[in-house]
Amino acid sequence: MPTLIVLPRFCGPPGCANGGYLAGLLARQAGGGVTVCLERPVPVARSLDLRRTAEGGLELYAAEQRLAHAQPAKLALVPPPAPDYLAALEASRRYLGFQRHAFPGCFVCGPERLRGDGLRIFAGSSGQQVAAPWVPDASLGEADGKVGAEFMSAALDCPGYFAARTDGVPMLLGEFTAHIDRRVHVDEPCVLVGWRLSVSGRKYEVGTALYDEDGEPCAYARALWIEPRAPGAVAAT
Repeated sequence: MPTLIVLPRFCGPPGCANGGYLAGLLARQAGGGVTVCLERPVPVARSLDLRRTAEGGLELYAAEQRLAHAQPAKLALVPPPAPDYLAALEASRRYLGFQRHAFPGCFVCGPERLRGDGLRIFAGSSGQQVAAPWVPDASLGEADGKVGAEFMSAALDCPGYFAARTDGVPMLLGEFTAHIDRRVHVDEPCVLVGWRLSVSGRKYEVGTALYDEDGEPCAYARALWIEPRAPGAVAAT
């Protein structure tokens, strides 16, 4: 049975995998686009079991407890026009996470992570969306000088959270589907954007997109973020 280990560097909440990065790992294992459903926190630094399903999907287990599953999927999403790099840089100055952040050590958006360690993607308000600049460092590159697909998937994760709400209320990533047309180069000035698609009760559907230095979209994702129930809340019947 194949196994998967998420290194501690690639955390979201402390001790748990970043959802977008995990989705990228599962997509690599599946050999194509997948929708990843996160059922429980996925621990870092632990050997996890990967099981293939009859439908061509994957399931991720810790012992006999299922943590996540992935099903083959094709994503239809039209990204908005990209802001230029300087506009994204200006938007990042309004990053909510500089004032308060539930997980300041997050690999993708944590302000406590140093350059060359975290991605440091700080998506701030830019009109009806959020935007951030990103220059991927050499530690994310593969032999061809391009960024690994799992890191592009990770980069598409957290901007969606900041697009969903502007008040910093903690939420959980429930579902993530990414499509990568082409991989960007290490040290290439890129831009990320996130925008809200819909809201239904405690569920927020968002889109995110990654643009290359020419302003062309090269990857995008759709995600579902869920606000946990307040302690003691009674489920609707």
